[in-house]
Amino acid sequence: MPWIQLTVAASELHAPQVGTMLQANGAQAVTYRDAQDNPIFEPPLGEVLYWQETLVTGLFPAETNLQPVLQNLKQSAIFRDNFSYKTDPLEDKDWEREWMDNFHPIQCGDRLWICPSWREVPNPDAVNVMLDPGMAFGTGTHPTTAQCLTWLDGQDLTGKTVVDFGCGSGILGIAALKLGAKQVIGIDIDQQALIATRENAERNGVAEGMQVYLPSQQPTLEADIVLANVLAGPLQELADIISAYVKPEGNLVMSGILERQIDAVQSAYEPVFSFAPPQIQDDWVMLTARRCQ
Repeated sequence: MPWIQLTVAASELHAPQVGTMLQANGAQAVTYRDAQDNPIFEPPLGEVLYWQETLVTGLFPAETNLQPVLQNLKQSAIFRDNFSYKTDPLEDKDWEREWMDNFHPIQCGDRLWICPSWREVPNPDAVNVMLDPGMAFGTGTHPTTAQCLTWLDGQDLTGKTVVDFGCGSGILGIAALKLGAKQVIGIDIDQQALIATRENAERNGVAEGMQVYLPSQQPTLEADIVLANVLAGPLQELADIISAYVKPEGNLVMSGILERQIDAVQSAYEPVFSFAPPQIQDDWVMLTARRCQ
Protein backbone atom coordinates (compact mmCIF):
# COMPACT_ATOMS: atom_id res chain seq x y z
CA MET A 1 0.00 0.00 0.00
CA PRO A 2 1.47 3.42 -0.95
CA TRP A 3 1.66 6.18 1.63
CA ILE A 4 2.29 9.90 1.90
CA GLN A 5 4.14 11.62 4.74
CA LEU A 6 3.20 15.02 6.10
CA THR A 7 5.99 16.55 8.18
CA VAL A 8 5.31 19.64 10.29
CA ALA A 9 7.89 21.74 12.15
CA ALA A 10 6.97 22.38 15.78
CA SER A 11 8.50 23.68 18.95
CA GLU A 12 9.36 21.43 21.89
CA LEU A 13 6.30 22.76 23.72
CA HIS A 14 3.84 22.10 20.90
CA ALA A 15 5.22 18.87 19.37
CA PRO A 16 2.91 16.47 21.29
CA GLN A 17 -0.12 18.63 20.48
CA VAL A 18 0.77 18.61 16.77
CA GLY A 19 1.08 14.83 16.89
CA THR A 20 -2.37 14.58 18.45
CA MET A 21 -3.78 16.85 15.74
CA LEU A 22 -2.27 14.72 12.98
CA GLN A 23 -3.82 11.60 14.49
CA ALA A 24 -7.18 13.35 14.81
CA ASN A 25 -6.98 14.18 11.10
CA GLY A 26 -6.42 10.58 10.05
CA ALA A 27 -2.70 9.89 10.39
CA GLN A 28 -2.09 6.14 10.71
CA ALA A 29 1.16 6.70 12.61
CA VAL A 30 3.04 9.67 14.07
CA THR A 31 6.77 9.95 14.67
CA TYR A 32 9.01 12.66 16.15
CA ARG A 33 12.58 13.52 15.24
CA ASP A 34 15.09 16.27 15.82
CA ALA A 35 15.18 19.13 13.29
CA GLN A 36 18.86 19.60 14.16
CA ASP A 37 21.03 16.83 15.60
CA ASN A 38 20.75 17.03 19.36
CA PRO A 39 20.31 13.57 20.90
CA ILE A 40 18.17 12.92 23.98
CA PHE A 41 19.57 9.90 25.77
CA GLU A 42 17.79 9.08 29.00
CA PRO A 43 14.90 11.28 30.18
CA PRO A 44 13.84 11.28 33.83
CA LEU A 45 11.56 8.42 34.81
CA GLY A 46 7.96 9.04 33.75
CA GLU A 47 8.88 12.01 31.56
CA VAL A 48 8.80 12.31 27.77
CA LEU A 49 11.18 14.86 26.26
CA TYR A 50 11.09 16.45 22.82
CA TRP A 51 13.72 18.44 20.92
CA GLN A 52 13.71 22.23 20.91
CA GLU A 53 12.94 22.11 17.18
CA THR A 54 10.95 18.97 16.45
CA LEU A 55 9.75 17.52 13.15
CA VAL A 56 6.43 15.74 13.60
CA THR A 57 5.55 13.33 10.79
CA GLY A 58 2.14 11.84 10.11
CA LEU A 59 1.71 8.85 7.81
CA PHE A 60 -1.40 8.89 5.60
CA PRO A 61 -2.72 6.57 2.87
CA ALA A 62 -1.57 7.94 -0.51
CA GLU A 63 -5.12 8.70 -1.68
CA THR A 64 -5.71 11.06 1.27
CA ASN A 65 -6.58 14.65 0.34
CA LEU A 66 -4.22 16.58 2.59
CA GLN A 67 -5.69 20.01 1.90
CA PRO A 68 -8.34 19.77 4.66
CA VAL A 69 -5.66 18.46 7.03
CA LEU A 70 -3.34 21.37 6.21
CA GLN A 71 -6.19 23.83 6.61
CA ASN A 72 -7.04 22.47 10.04
CA LEU A 73 -3.42 22.76 11.13
CA LYS A 74 -3.05 26.31 9.77
CA GLN A 75 -6.10 27.44 11.74
CA SER A 76 -4.54 26.32 15.01
CA ALA A 77 -3.27 29.03 17.32
CA ILE A 78 -0.07 27.02 17.66
CA PHE A 79 1.29 28.14 14.31
CA ARG A 80 -0.12 31.64 13.81
CA ASP A 81 1.96 32.98 10.91
CA ASN A 82 4.72 30.37 11.17
CA PHE A 83 3.43 27.17 9.57
CA SER A 84 6.15 25.07 7.92
CA TYR A 85 5.50 21.67 6.37
CA LYS A 86 6.45 19.33 3.58
CA THR A 87 4.93 16.24 2.00
CA ASP A 88 6.78 13.20 0.67
CA PRO A 89 5.48 10.13 -1.14
CA LEU A 90 6.52 6.86 0.46
CA GLU A 91 6.98 4.12 -2.08
CA ASP A 92 5.04 0.92 -1.79
CA LYS A 93 7.46 -1.72 -0.56
CA ASP A 94 7.43 -5.12 1.00
CA TRP A 95 8.10 -3.58 4.42
CA GLU A 96 8.35 -6.93 6.18
CA ARG A 97 11.07 -8.02 3.77
CA GLU A 98 12.77 -4.61 4.04
CA TRP A 99 12.74 -4.94 7.84
CA MET A 100 14.07 -8.50 7.75
CA ASP A 101 16.90 -7.54 5.41
CA ASN A 102 18.28 -5.19 8.08
CA PHE A 103 19.02 -8.01 10.55
CA HIS A 104 22.10 -10.17 10.11
CA PRO A 105 23.93 -12.69 12.29
CA ILE A 106 26.09 -10.94 14.89
CA GLN A 107 29.28 -12.36 16.38
CA CYS A 108 29.93 -11.51 20.03
CA GLY A 109 33.36 -12.56 21.19
CA ASP A 110 35.00 -15.73 19.90
CA ARG A 111 32.31 -18.40 20.27
CA LEU A 112 28.93 -16.69 20.36
CA TRP A 113 26.63 -15.75 17.45
CA ILE A 114 23.17 -14.19 17.55
CA CYS A 115 21.23 -15.31 14.48
CA PRO A 116 17.75 -14.37 13.17
CA SER A 117 15.79 -17.45 12.10
CA TRP A 118 15.58 -16.44 8.43
CA ARG A 119 19.37 -16.21 8.02
CA GLU A 120 21.81 -19.04 7.48
CA VAL A 121 23.95 -19.75 10.53
CA PRO A 122 27.50 -18.58 9.66
CA ASN A 123 29.23 -21.18 11.83
CA PRO A 124 27.27 -24.32 12.79
CA ASP A 125 30.00 -25.26 15.27
CA ALA A 126 29.71 -21.97 17.19
CA VAL A 127 27.39 -21.24 20.12
CA ASN A 128 24.39 -19.99 18.15
CA VAL A 129 21.49 -18.19 19.79
CA MET A 130 18.50 -18.10 17.44
CA LEU A 131 16.56 -14.94 18.18
CA ASP A 132 14.22 -12.80 16.08
CA PRO A 133 13.47 -9.14 16.80
CA GLY A 134 10.16 -8.86 18.63
CA MET A 135 8.22 -6.89 21.21
CA ALA A 136 10.82 -7.18 23.97
CA PHE A 137 14.14 -5.32 23.97
CA GLY A 138 17.29 -7.25 23.14
CA THR A 139 18.48 -8.47 19.75
CA GLY A 140 22.23 -7.98 20.15
CA THR A 141 22.38 -4.99 17.79
CA HIS A 142 22.50 -2.32 20.50
CA PRO A 143 25.91 -1.68 22.14
CA THR A 144 24.49 -2.22 25.64
CA THR A 145 23.44 -5.78 24.76
CA ALA A 146 26.46 -6.53 22.57
CA GLN A 147 28.84 -5.57 25.37
CA CYS A 148 27.17 -7.98 27.80
CA LEU A 149 27.15 -10.79 25.23
CA THR A 150 30.85 -10.32 24.51
CA TRP A 151 31.61 -10.37 28.24
CA LEU A 152 29.62 -13.60 28.66
CA ASP A 153 31.52 -15.19 25.77
CA GLY A 154 34.77 -14.62 27.65
CA GLN A 155 33.63 -16.32 30.87
CA ASP A 156 33.66 -19.90 32.09
CA LEU A 157 29.97 -20.25 32.95
CA THR A 158 29.99 -23.98 33.63
CA GLY A 159 27.58 -24.77 36.45
CA LYS A 160 26.97 -21.09 37.26
CA THR A 161 23.68 -19.52 38.40
CA VAL A 162 22.87 -16.26 36.59
CA VAL A 163 20.28 -13.56 37.23
CA ASP A 164 19.19 -11.61 34.14
CA PHE A 165 17.67 -8.49 35.71
CA GLY A 166 15.48 -6.73 33.12
CA CYS A 167 15.59 -9.78 30.86
CA GLY A 168 13.66 -8.31 27.91
CA SER A 169 13.86 -10.86 25.09
CA GLY A 170 15.91 -13.21 27.27
CA ILE A 171 18.93 -12.90 25.00
CA LEU A 172 21.52 -12.60 27.77
CA GLY A 173 20.13 -15.44 29.87
CA ILE A 174 19.76 -17.73 26.85
CA ALA A 175 23.33 -16.98 25.77
CA ALA A 176 24.52 -17.76 29.32
CA LEU A 177 22.74 -21.12 29.29
CA LYS A 178 24.13 -22.06 25.88
CA LEU A 179 27.60 -21.09 27.12
CA GLY A 180 27.31 -23.54 30.02
CA ALA A 181 25.39 -21.85 32.83
CA LYS A 182 23.39 -24.22 35.02
CA GLN A 183 20.42 -21.94 35.74
CA VAL A 184 19.16 -18.49 34.75
CA ILE A 185 16.59 -16.42 36.62
CA GLY A 186 15.00 -13.81 34.35
CA ILE A 187 13.26 -10.83 35.99
CA ASP A 188 11.30 -8.08 34.24
CA ILE A 189 8.47 -5.65 35.00
CA ASP A 190 6.90 -6.34 31.58
CA GLN A 191 4.77 -9.48 31.27
CA GLN A 192 5.41 -9.43 27.50
CA ALA A 193 9.14 -9.69 28.19
CA LEU A 194 8.59 -12.79 30.33
CA ILE A 195 6.55 -14.39 27.56
CA ALA A 196 9.23 -13.52 24.98
CA THR A 197 11.96 -14.92 27.22
CA ARG A 198 10.10 -18.22 27.71
CA GLU A 199 9.39 -18.58 23.99
CA ASN A 200 12.96 -17.75 22.99
CA ALA A 201 14.35 -20.16 25.58
CA GLU A 202 12.15 -22.94 24.17
CA ARG A 203 13.23 -22.10 20.62
CA ASN A 204 16.86 -22.44 21.69
CA GLY A 205 16.38 -25.67 23.62
CA VAL A 206 17.28 -24.23 27.04
CA ALA A 207 13.82 -23.81 28.58
CA GLU A 208 14.59 -26.25 31.42
CA GLY A 209 17.30 -23.94 32.73
CA MET A 210 15.28 -20.72 32.48
CA GLN A 211 12.91 -19.38 35.14
CA VAL A 212 11.15 -16.01 34.77
CA TYR A 213 9.49 -13.76 37.33
CA LEU A 214 7.86 -10.39 37.77
CA PRO A 215 9.58 -8.28 40.48
CA SER A 216 6.73 -9.01 42.89
CA GLN A 217 7.37 -12.74 42.46
CA GLN A 218 11.15 -12.73 42.40
CA PRO A 219 12.77 -15.40 44.57
CA THR A 220 15.35 -14.94 47.26
CA LEU A 221 18.71 -16.24 46.06
CA GLU A 222 22.36 -15.42 45.58
CA ALA A 223 23.78 -15.88 42.09
CA ASP A 224 27.28 -16.26 40.71
CA ILE A 225 26.59 -13.59 38.09
CA VAL A 226 24.00 -10.82 37.89
CA LEU A 227 23.41 -9.13 34.54
CA ALA A 228 21.50 -5.83 34.59
CA ASN A 229 21.11 -4.35 31.11
CA VAL A 230 18.70 -1.55 31.96
CA LEU A 231 19.40 2.20 32.41
CA ALA A 232 21.35 4.32 34.86
CA GLY A 233 18.27 5.57 36.71
CA PRO A 234 16.88 2.13 37.62
CA LEU A 235 20.39 0.84 38.34
CA GLN A 236 20.78 3.50 41.02
CA GLU A 237 17.24 3.28 42.41
CA LEU A 238 17.33 -0.52 42.64
CA ALA A 239 20.92 -0.86 43.83
CA ASP A 240 19.99 -2.63 47.08
CA ILE A 241 17.76 -5.14 45.29
CA ILE A 242 20.27 -5.87 42.52
CA SER A 243 23.18 -6.11 44.95
CA ALA A 244 21.34 -8.64 47.10
CA TYR A 245 21.29 -11.11 44.20
CA VAL A 246 25.10 -11.25 43.98
CA LYS A 247 26.79 -13.74 46.24
CA PRO A 248 30.14 -12.89 47.92
CA GLU A 249 32.89 -12.89 45.28
CA GLY A 250 30.16 -12.99 42.61
CA ASN A 251 30.14 -10.83 39.48
CA LEU A 252 27.87 -7.89 38.64
CA VAL A 253 27.58 -6.67 35.05
CA MET A 254 25.66 -3.45 34.37
CA SER A 255 25.01 -1.70 31.05
CA GLY A 256 22.69 0.92 29.60
CA ILE A 257 24.92 3.62 31.13
CA LEU A 258 26.31 6.77 29.50
CA GLU A 259 29.85 7.98 30.18
CA ARG A 260 28.61 10.94 32.22
CA GLN A 261 26.67 8.54 34.46
CA ILE A 262 29.55 6.26 35.45
CA ASP A 263 30.41 7.90 38.78
CA ALA A 264 26.77 8.09 39.92
CA VAL A 265 26.13 4.41 39.18
CA GLN A 266 29.37 3.21 40.74
CA SER A 267 28.78 5.24 43.90
CA ALA A 268 25.45 3.45 44.40
CA TYR A 269 27.29 0.11 44.64
CA GLU A 270 30.52 1.02 46.40
CA PRO A 271 32.12 -0.06 48.70
CA VAL A 272 30.24 -3.37 48.51
CA PHE A 273 31.61 -3.93 44.99
CA SER A 274 35.08 -3.51 43.50
CA PHE A 275 34.87 -2.18 39.92
CA ALA A 276 37.04 -2.96 36.91
CA PRO A 277 37.78 -0.15 34.40
CA PRO A 278 34.65 0.79 32.40
CA GLN A 279 34.25 -0.58 28.89
CA ILE A 280 32.88 1.96 26.40
CA GLN A 281 31.28 1.45 23.00
CA ASP A 282 29.56 4.24 21.03
CA ASP A 283 29.08 6.38 24.17
CA TRP A 284 27.53 3.44 26.06
CA VAL A 285 29.29 1.97 29.07
CA MET A 286 29.40 -1.49 30.61
CA LEU A 287 30.52 -1.73 34.24
CA THR A 288 31.78 -4.99 35.70
CA ALA A 289 32.38 -5.50 39.41
CA ARG A 290 33.06 -8.19 41.97
CA ARG A 291 31.24 -8.31 45.29
CA CYS A 292 33.48 -8.11 48.30
CA GLN A 293 33.26 -10.59 51.17
